[in-house]
Amino acid sequence: MIDLYTWTTPNGRKVSIALEELGLPYEAHAINISNDDQFAPDFLKISPNNKIPAIVERETGFHLMESGAILLWLAEKTGKLMPEGERWQVMEWLMWQMAGLGPMLGQTHHFVRFNKGVSDYAENRFQSEAKRLYGVLDKQLEGRDFITGEYSIADIAAWPWISRFEWQEIDLNAFPRVRDWYVRIAERPAVQRGYQQPKAMGDIPMP
Repeated sequence: MIDLYTWTTPNGRKVSIALEELGLPYEAHAINISNDDQFAPDFLKISPNNKIPAIVERETGFHLMESGAILLWLAEKTGKLMPEGERWQVMEWLMWQMAGLGPMLGQTHHFVRFNKGVSDYAENRFQSEAKRLYGVLDKQLEGRDFITGEYSIADIAAWPWISRFEWQEIDLNAFPRVRDWYVRIAERPAVQRGYQQPKAMGDIPMP
């Protein structure tokens, strides 16, 4: 049994979607970051950087923070979502998401959705970078259903960030391969279940 400490953010959804895809038993615990739950002493014991998600393997006490590390651990633990022959390609695109797509889209949310008008420079800077990254993903998906060929943790890492395309004021129709990939993943039952953790959030946005 895995205890998942999470909230309804892209990084949190990566892990709940992976757990659902893998069919592993887990219990989701809400860490409401709007209420500063992430600073509670008990949570800091398993996530010293006060960020969600974090997991605890109940039987062993093993715990892990950082969504990318958790995805890698789950893939290695189960031997799934890391297709044979694509390991380093999956790692490459997981690192792309962790170092580029996630941070840049996070800044886009901050300036374009939540603080619009505060800084035209920041809005233009991060929205331009968001569009560039969408373009990189669109090109990578040429001739592929999924990022490296087979469905993997690379897709699971990137998809929740793309699911907030409206927050980024991105028209998915401008990136048709990303749009089709996004819908293909959104239709997966495990993704639909994982999206609703740790609480129901309504329908997945569709282009």
